[in-house]
Amino acid sequence: MLGKHVFNRCMTCHEAATDRDKVGPHLMGVVGRTAGTAESFLGYYSEAMKSAGAAGLVWDEANLAEYLKSPKLKVPGNRMAFSGLSNDDDIANVIAYLKADPKP
Repeated sequence: MLGKHVFNRCMTCHEAATDRDKVGPHLMGVVGRTAGTAESFLGYYSEAMKSAGAAGLVWDEANLAEYLKSPKLKVPGNRMAFSGLSNDDDIANVIAYLKADPKP
C-alpha cells in the first residue's frame, strides 16, 4: 500500500499499527477521533492540540488532509516538528492507510 510507504516518514514519532505512543501519540484509530484525546498521551499533548480538540476539531479526512499539508497552519502552536507533506497524493494515501486500521 502506498500510504504505508509514505507513512514511513512519520514512524520516527508515530505508530499506526499499534496503540504504542512514541514522541507523538499513536495514530491507530485516529480517523474520527477528537484532536488531543488519545488516552495514553493525554499528559503530553500541547495546549494548542488540547484546545483544538476542546473546540471541536475531529480528525476526519478533510481535517487530516489540512493538518498533514501544514500542521502549524492547521493547529498553530502544536509541538509536531514535521513541516508537512506537499504532495496531495501522498496525503490521500496516508489517510487511506490510517483509515484501513494498519497492522504490522
